[in-house]
Amino acid sequence: MQPGRAGRYFREVQRREFLRLAGAGLAGLGTGLGAGAAGAATSSSVDGIFELGDLVLECGRTLREAKIAYRTHGVLNADGSNAVLYPTPYSAHHGDIEWLIGPGRALDPARYFIIVADMLGNGLSSSPSNTAPPQDRARFPAVSIRDNVAAQHALVTRGLSVARLALVVGWSMGAQQSYQWAVSHPSLVERVAAFCGTARTTPHNLVFLEGLRAALTADAAWQEGWYERAPARGLRAFARVYAGWGFSQPFYRQELFRGLGFSSLEDFLVGFWERRFLRRDANNLLTMLDTWAGNDVGATPGFGGSLERALGSIRARTLVMPGQTDLYFTPEDCERDARLIPGARFQVIPSVWGHQAGNGLNAADASFISAQIRTLLEA
Repeated sequence: MQPGRAGRYFREVQRREFLRLAGAGLAGLGTGLGAGAAGAATSSSVDGIFELGDLVLECGRTLREAKIAYRTHGVLNADGSNAVLYPTPYSAHHGDIEWLIGPGRALDPARYFIIVADMLGNGLSSSPSNTAPPQDRARFPAVSIRDNVAAQHALVTRGLSVARLALVVGWSMGAQQSYQWAVSHPSLVERVAAFCGTARTTPHNLVFLEGLRAALTADAAWQEGWYERAPARGLRAFARVYAGWGFSQPFYRQELFRGLGFSSLEDFLVGFWERRFLRRDANNLLTMLDTWAGNDVGATPGFGGSLERALGSIRARTLVMPGQTDLYFTPEDCERDARLIPGARFQVIPSVWGHQAGNGLNAADASFISAQIRTLLEA
């Protein structure tokens, strides 16, 4: 495929994906449930795709004609002091995490210029599902957290002419990217709010990820990534493995899923978890899973593999916020990170919603997180 045709191919895939999501009325990974989950697109919102050109990746390969998708809210002020970067977490699109954004919320477009940047591999930015041959599907190159930050840096500085970020904020894999921003670009980042995520993927977290991988790729339809139809059985198994980790034991014991509109546990497993992942591409999910598995800010060039040195270099005012009952980004692991960051504030989200405490599904959790981020911004 010629370069010009490849670019048109990508944009057409992007256009269809935007239309599909809009037509389906989907409100992201939270499926539009809960008091805080509604999307917050405003009259000042702008969707865009920034062309990165050929992006040299940490794995040694070059992602040809790379693209990063994004949405902005608000307007950059005259002195450029109000920019906020909000990277997407695992499997999310930019419209899926907007519960923090809106009038009167922590990220108010009347005060801040908010950039919601899509991860490489998420189906909107360059991904296995929308990249032209020969880098499509199973041949899509491995992408790291630092590759994502490099793409976002190009978007922020070259694409949007932002010279300083008042805040980098992220949940889950968004927290991983937030830490990496503070380490890779210390002079650019004033504040970091990392919630429900760690600066290095732990061994126990890897066990969770390998369970997901095994469930998905066991489907005979997987075909080593060259499937002609979606490996639906594998995706359903993937969703059910995820369900056991995404919420806590008290959440299930108290049947809090009923408050989200589900009539039984099985209804929740199908209507929330299976629905959540069946609409995603399997190769995309595994690309982002590999990015997650390889997360380690200590591997940033110049730090010799030392997590302690990397986190100790952070100059940004930092808020570390784990969920009290998060099963894979535990408070203990997050506190270890916080202790290594000069002046970091450690604040546990008091919630039984497990990892999903950071997804804005529960009004009390959403209010708590918003208040903490607002305090950080006003410091």
